[in-house]
Amino acid sequence: MVYFVAMTKKTSVKRLVWLFRNNIWKLHRLSESVILDRKLQFAGKLTKKLNRMLEIKTKLLTFFHPQMDR
Repeated sequence: MVYFVAMTKKTSVKRLVWLFRNNIWKLHRLSESVILDRKLQFAGKLTKKLNRMLEIKTKLLTFFHPQMDR
């Protein structure tokens, strides 16, 4: 299933998260993948804000201490 959500080039991360929550999350929860035609930093900001909005705790992987990743 594919969803297209109309937006402009100036759409902020905060607005994109709001659009995602109101158009996709409410119907299906988290999607398997999201394709963005923006920079990697934008995708990172999107993920952080989306997790915060949906109250998802993020655990970062530590390369040198994998035992701490649990």
